[in-house]
Amino acid sequence: MTGFVSALYAGAVVHTRLRPVRHRLRYPVPMMWLDLDELPALSRGTPWFSQRRFGLFSFVERDHLAGTGEPLRRQIETHLAKAGLEAGGPIRLLCMPRVLGFAFNPLSVFFCHAADGRLSAVLYEVNNTFGQRHCYLMPAEPDGNAVLRHRCDKRFYVSPFMEMDMQYHFRLAVPAARTFVAIEARDRDGPVLSACFTGSRQPLTAANLLRIFARYPILALQVLGGIHWEALKLWAKGLRPVARPAPPADPVTLAPPRRLP
Repeated sequence: MTGFVSALYAGAVVHTRLRPVRHRLRYPVPMMWLDLDELPALSRGTPWFSQRRFGLFSFVERDHLAGTGEPLRRQIETHLAKAGLEAGGPIRLLCMPRVLGFAFNPLSVFFCHAADGRLSAVLYEVNNTFGQRHCYLMPAEPDGNAVLRHRCDKRFYVSPFMEMDMQYHFRLAVPAARTFVAIEARDRDGPVLSACFTGSRQPLTAANLLRIFARYPILALQVLGGIHWEALKLWAKGLRPVARPAPPADPVTLAPPRRLP
């Protein structure tokens, strides 16, 4: 045991496109589960991991949210207050690590807790390959279920081959021995694409970090390369890009009213 809540998750991402052509991909990926309050201690006590400086593995605040380096807790609690959601407790992040100074996260998920420890909200942070970022802030389920479900209208351009008039359906498990994050994109005719990460928990230790580095020495480039390779395959299957609109003026889509399934 490391004594930290923070950990690693070894797993894989699977995408399945259903329409207008069928396409499936599966890539192994590592994820980090980071308690923001533990970052200074992790940086001091975990070889190969650092905060706010270059390292084999590192965490840098500007990789997330506004990209300014302003403390993430301050930014997140500002958004929680605007949405009328409780704050004051732990904030934990599921994301891919920065390796050798480079990072790219198609999706990062912040789990935000109230002062009494209850899960209050989930912040989904989406990056596209055009250097743009947007977040969707959702309330946690009031009954505290381990599996959370959310839905919202798509507000942000991600895949060049996906229309904007769609709705996202999220389903995820609070990380424990295992975790998953699943997203289904639907249009008026039903599901178009499903994407899911599933992973198993491992201690965040120097030995496990070295194992990850041996397999993913250029993780960000591997992820971006995979995205563009799959895009080329979709082009070959006949899909063509849709126009890219400007991102939303507000960088965070705040929690919508609860809708019944």
